Amino acid sequence: MAKRNKLGEILLEWKAISPNDLADALTYAQENGKRIGEALIEMERTDEETVTKALALQFGMDYTELDANSVDQDLLHTIPEDVIRTHNVVPLSKTDGRLNIVITDPLDLETLDLLRFRLNIELTPSLAPPTRVKEFIEKFVNPMTEEMSKTMASIDHDAPEMEGGTIAGLIDGDETDAPIVKLINLIIGEAVRSRASDIHVEPMADRVRVRYRIDGVCHVRDDIPKNMQSAVTTRMKIISGMDIAERRVPQDGRIKMKISGSQIDFRVSACPSYHGESIVLRILRPDAVKVGISALGFGERDYATFQKIIRRPNGIFLVTGPTGSGKTTTLYAALQELNRPDRKIITAEDPVEYNFSGINQCQVREDIGLSFAMILRSMLRQAPNIILVGEIRDREVGDVAIQAALTGHLVFSTLHTNDAPSAITRLIDMGIKPFLVASSIQAIMAQRLVRVICKECRIEDPHPDKFVLRTLGFTDEELVGKSIYKGAGCARCGGSGYRGRLGIFEMLILNSEIRELAFNRAPTSELRKAALASGMLPLVVDGRAKILGGVTTPEELTRISQAEGIVTIEAE
Repeated sequence: MAKRNKLGEILLEWKAISPNDLADALTYAQENGKRIGEALIEMERTDEETVTKALALQFGMDYTELDANSVDQDLLHTIPEDVIRTHNVVPLSKTDGRLNIVITDPLDLETLDLLRFRLNIELTPSLAPPTRVKEFIEKFVNPMTEEMSKTMASIDHDAPEMEGGTIAGLIDGDETDAPIVKLINLIIGEAVRSRASDIHVEPMADRVRVRYRIDGVCHVRDDIPKNMQSAVTTRMKIISGMDIAERRVPQDGRIKMKISGSQIDFRVSACPSYHGESIVLRILRPDAVKVGISALGFGERDYATFQKIIRRPNGIFLVTGPTGSGKTTTLYAALQELNRPDRKIITAEDPVEYNFSGINQCQVREDIGLSFAMILRSMLRQAPNIILVGEIRDREVGDVAIQAALTGHLVFSTLHTNDAPSAITRLIDMGIKPFLVASSIQAIMAQRLVRVICKECRIEDPHPDKFVLRTLGFTDEELVGKSIYKGAGCARCGGSGYRGRLGIFEMLILNSEIRELAFNRAPTSELRKAALASGMLPLVVDGRAKILGGVTTPEELTRISQAEGIVTIEAE
C-alpha cells in the first residue's frame, strides 16, 4: 500500500504555503486542538478551496465544484434534511447502483456508515469546501426552513414594538410589511407542501406550539414566542372570517388560498383553552378525495364486493370507523364511479368540504333549522337515484334514510363504530326499529387507514418484533419464506419511514341469518360470530395481508387496530 502524503507536504509541493507557514500552523493546531488544514485557514495562510483540493488528493477522492448544475435536484430528497444539515453532505448523482455524494470531511467515516445503513446503497464520496456546501444546503435544501427561522428571529426581535395598537397595523399590512403575516403564510404553505392534513396552533404556558398532521400522525414543526400569541391568533381569525373580538366561545371559519398554483380550501376551528385559543386548520385539497376506487387499498375480493354493492338499485350501504379513517373519501370515490348523466345524486353534508361536478350537494345549517332530516325529506321529492347522508347521528335521520332505502333509493352514509357488526347494534340503540334495520341495510364496511412504507427507503426488517407479530395472529408457518419490511427513513418521507396511507377493510354482507339476528336484537358478539362464519374477514386479516405484501408494518397495524380483540373473536 502506497504511503499517503501529508496535507502539509502537498501544500508545500504546490507552493500554496511556505515552510514557516506550516511550522506556525502545526504549533497553532497543537495548542488549539485543530487539524492542520483548519489551522492554516484560520491563520489565513491559505484558503478553504486549496485545502479541500489538497485533502481530495491526499485521500484519493474527487474534488467537486458544487453548484446547482452539478447536483441532481431530485436526489436531494433521498437523504433526510436533518442528516444533510448536521453532517454537511449533498447527494450528487447515481451511477451503477452507487450514490455519488459530496462530503466535507474525508475522515468522517461514521457519517458514511450511517448513510450506507439508512439509504441501503453504496457510496462514492467526493470533497467540496465546507462553506460552499453549507451555502448550497441553505439555498437548495428546503429553503422554507431557513426562511421561517429568519422570520421567527425578526418577529422575536420586533416583539416589543408589536404590542398594543401596533399589532393591528402589522396584521393588516402585506407580507413585506408584517413579519407575522409572512410567518402565517409560510406555515400554511409549508404544511400544504408537506402533505399535511391539519395544522394545529396550540397555546402553551410559555410558547405557541405548531404541529402538522401528516399521514394521520402529528409532528411538531416549531414554537412561536409566547408574546406573539395574540398576533398569530388574530391574523388567523381575520383571514378565516371569524370575529376577532370574541374569545369566549368556539368559532368556525374558512380560508381560500392559492398555493403552488392550486386553489386550496381550509376549514378553520378556534376553541378556547386554558392558555388561549387553540386553532386548527383542516386542509381540503381538491384532489384528495378524487381518487379512484382502485386506489383506496382494496384487495381483489373486497374490490369485487364493493363494486357489486354500490351498483345495487336500493338499500343502505354504511361505512363505519372513527374520525379520520377515510370514510368520506371512500364514499366520494363510490359517487364518482356512479356519477353519470342518467343518474341523479344528492348529498346532505355537514359541512360540504369538496365540490363535485354533476352532484347536488346540500349544506346542513342547524342555525336556520336546515337539518339532515329536513334535507333528506326534501331530497325524496327531488326524485334522486342515489343519496349520500354525511352521517347518521340520531333516530330521526336514521328513520328517514331507511324510508328512502325502502322506497327504491340507494343510500350511502357513515356511522361512528369500531367494527362492522356493531353498526347494527348502534342503529337499534338509537331507537330505530330492528325490523327496519334488518330489511334496509345491504352491507356495512368498517375501515381504517394504515401508513404505507416509503418506497424510496423500504428495506427488509431483519429482526421484526415477534411479540407484535403474535399479537396480530401470525403463526410461524405463515411467516416461513416471507419477508417483513420497514422504512429506513429518508428526506422524501421526512425520516418517518412512511409516505401516504391506504385503507384496510372489513366487509359485512347481510344474509338471512344476520338479518334474523338483527331482528331479534342479538348482541354484537353473536352478530360478529355469524358474520365471520359467513365469510367476513376482520380488519386485522386485511392488515396482515398488507404486511406480508410489503405495504405496511406490524407496528403500524397494531397502532390503528384492536388487534387482540379481533384475533380472540376470530379464533373462537
